[in-house]
Amino acid sequence: MSGLPESLRPWAAQLSLFPEDLALSLGAHVARLAAALGPMRARNEMTGGEPQGYDGLTRRGSPERLLMSEWLMALEAPDEFVRRAAFGEQAFLRPAFRQPQGGRRTVALLDAGPDQLGAPRIAHMALLVALARRAESVGAAFAWGVLQSPPRKQPFSTVDAAAIGQWLKAGTAAPPLPAQLTAWREALELGRAPEDVWLVGSARLARLQGAEGLSLVAVDEVVAPGARQLSVEVRPASRPPRQVVLELPPAPQCVRLLRDPFVTAVAAPVRDTRTSPVQSIHFSADGLRLLMTHANGAASAQVLPQSPRDTVPRPKRFHPPPGERVVALGWRRSGGLLVVTWHWEKRVLCVHGPLRGHSTGRDLTILLSALPETLRSSLVRGPPLLALSMMREGREVPLVLDSARSLQQLASGERLVSPLQHGVSALLERRGGLFFVDRDREEDRATSAPRAGCIAPTLFDGWTQTLPVEGTGEAYFGHARDSSRQTPGLPLAIRHKPGQWWVTRDSRDEQKGEWVSIAPGLRVVGLCCWPVDTPLPGLVVLGEDQRTFYRVTGDGAPELLVAASARVISSGVSPALPLMAWMTEKGEVCAWSFQHRALVYRSTPGGTS
Repeated sequence: MSGLPESLRPWAAQLSLFPEDLALSLGAHVARLAAALGPMRARNEMTGGEPQGYDGLTRRGSPERLLMSEWLMALEAPDEFVRRAAFGEQAFLRPAFRQPQGGRRTVALLDAGPDQLGAPRIAHMALLVALARRAESVGAAFAWGVLQSPPRKQPFSTVDAAAIGQWLKAGTAAPPLPAQLTAWREALELGRAPEDVWLVGSARLARLQGAEGLSLVAVDEVVAPGARQLSVEVRPASRPPRQVVLELPPAPQCVRLLRDPFVTAVAAPVRDTRTSPVQSIHFSADGLRLLMTHANGAASAQVLPQSPRDTVPRPKRFHPPPGERVVALGWRRSGGLLVVTWHWEKRVLCVHGPLRGHSTGRDLTILLSALPETLRSSLVRGPPLLALSMMREGREVPLVLDSARSLQQLASGERLVSPLQHGVSALLERRGGLFFVDRDREEDRATSAPRAGCIAPTLFDGWTQTLPVEGTGEAYFGHARDSSRQTPGLPLAIRHKPGQWWVTRDSRDEQKGEWVSIAPGLRVVGLCCWPVDTPLPGLVVLGEDQRTFYRVTGDGAPELLVAASARVISSGVSPALPLMAWMTEKGEVCAWSFQHRALVYRSTPGGTS
């Protein structure tokens, strides 16, 4: 692995199994643990075995192995020669002998019980790499297994993706028992005085019957406020113990190491012949669901898995009644699909969904001439609009963001359609509040600065913040570090002018933002706030090939994220989850996790969803 520093080159073969960022994080632990373990002691090569030349110098030996320089001294300075012989200072060649290595081996037995689940297994993984290289360096065999597993299914003889994958799945709620250690000793024929056998787990392993004479590596999490550390005590059977404290990698890397360190898990295509191919996609206002419309006129809302291994739940579907067409799609504040349709014969808007305080599927009898021009044009052409709802005075009110970026309120009474906000460039529903970026209606939109605001039945209702940009105001919200906190400040990216964006983790504070430049040909599709501990989020952009996605931060250097299988025609980033979704020209719909750097959802065209 070319990206490894020189200090990690001895373990390059083992670390090459991992992606480079994980190899660097794990390699730092491997180096420290290898130093604590020490080298595997070589057998005495001074006696026995087959001679294989000389391997150094010694102060003792027979005259025929005396160095030529010593014989020269006997001729030129005989008195000094005698003195050196008397005081044992003469130099002799040291013979070497080839020893049979077949009987040498290192054995590691790992505890997969409740004490060692989670972060301690990262130290276990680093120990496996260190022990494997340690045995290889002296030509010894290496065998390892899980204490709680039957010996007939193991041991493993290599540290590779398949073996580590099985070990990661071997976690159990049962602590190791003396009978299990006895079974392993018998299966591996360790005998009463095994040469190099290591128990890896908690300190209580040393108290197991049969652990006498075995080496131990005790791994514990450091319990302290704010600490993300592992305490590792290496106790060789014949040497003094050594203590090592390991700093855990960032949380996203820990998750990847423990769940899918080799990025082998992929989302299987979802196939469902009950729905037709997807025509459009966008995230719901809360960012928790992917909304899709289909070729047969139906609509659906898909909850996206959080991991490639998660089960894909069934989507919520809606089939419009005859004569109606879906014009807006969203998710209700009280839960469930919210679909706005247009009935061409009756010339009315219909809101489908059991809104709180309203009857199910009620019709809003609105004449075409009574609709705002922006909403009227959206009924004729364009993809479905974003719909959502919010609670106002005890009633759930449906909202639609039209093609002119005006947020229209659909309500009963004399004014059936009323504008709530104008020039909305970003919208996010979170914990009952509606966060937005817009321009003040009273000002000239071409010159006024955008502002961030909140409409909510909370203390932040009416909160606004002028943003330090001057451009048209194209904007994207990002997911916050803690989505449960009650604060109006959210991660935000907003365009200042072509090729220049202002990005911040907290829209309340102008000092926490930075300017990000985007190269020509790249198109911004959202905001990436992963990892959560990074100082500032990055822009997610689509490359000139319309297939490859990149992450761009303040230095302007694009970081490759993922490439789609075909040209992307629609894409977006969830404002609530570390997920990105796209649809290709071939009709494939995918969702990709920033956390796992892998697909978590994939549907294929032709009778799939």
